[in-house]
Amino acid sequence: MYGYIQPIHSYLAWLALGLIVLSVVAAMLSKSVFKDTYRKIAKFGLITVHIQLLLGLTLYFISPMGFSNLSGETMKDSFTRLLALEHPLMNIIAIILITIGHSQSKKLDDGSKKILIFYTLGLVLLLSRIPWSTWLG
Repeated sequence: MYGYIQPIHSYLAWLALGLIVLSVVAAMLSKSVFKDTYRKIAKFGLITVHIQLLLGLTLYFISPMGFSNLSGETMKDSFTRLLALEHPLMNIIAIILITIGHSQSKKLDDGSKKILIFYTLGLVLLLSRIPWSTWLG
């Protein structure tokens, strides 16, 4: 099962990052009105990161590098600490920020500022904790 979910989680991450970046760019470009097209992009970004969360949580509990790998030795090695603790925790925080931004943007006529702030913060957190060496290699 791990062999199927892990590649999906990795490839879907590209789509999620792309949609979040598009949402941030759209929010920066919108002058007075946050268009419905931009809202749809932001919503698809939100949906994609939530799917990533579900896949990631599944991986966390079935992967040999996830929950079962938490120990004192894991904390001494930066790469295993990244996979077992930092990546999941920071990505959950990022997804919470993106969710808050989307929720807050729906309450306003011009939700672009909320999208811009919260999606950008979420994007920075996501990018900071991606295991680049395994993801691109």
